[in-house]
Amino acid sequence: MFRGIALALCAVAGFAAPAVAAGDVAAGKKVFNRCKACHEAEKDANKAGPSLHGVIGRHAGAVEGFKYSAAMAKAGEEGLIWTEEKFSEYMVKPKDMIPGNTMSFAGLRKPEDIANLLAYLESVAPEKAEGAAEEKEAAPAE
Repeated sequence: MFRGIALALCAVAGFAAPAVAAGDVAAGKKVFNRCKACHEAEKDANKAGPSLHGVIGRHAGAVEGFKYSAAMAKAGEEGLIWTEEKFSEYMVKPKDMIPGNTMSFAGLRKPEDIANLLAYLESVAPEKAEGAAEEKEAAPAE
């Protein structure tokens, strides 16, 4: 009986695990090399693009001291939060998701590259973006 319950709990836990769990951190670091020309993964290290430290859970267009395109700033003002799903969608074709943004990167075509990139970004900033947890708690239940 106990064994059956334990197996059921493990199965449920497996379904509840975030998509990042499927990614490979070392492979993601290699994928991030494509991003390094414009982005850093360190906190407060903006280049031509904003720092990607803590990007998951952060509002779009919200890195202090970075001047965003009007399109990205508008997406943030309209409530775009970089969840794993939204970040993954953006990384496929950035210009399609947010027309008018100034990111020149064409995108990542392989889902495994995106999963690996997410795993790497999570590994360098495992904490939630500042305020993301509080915003989620403050949001009304659906």
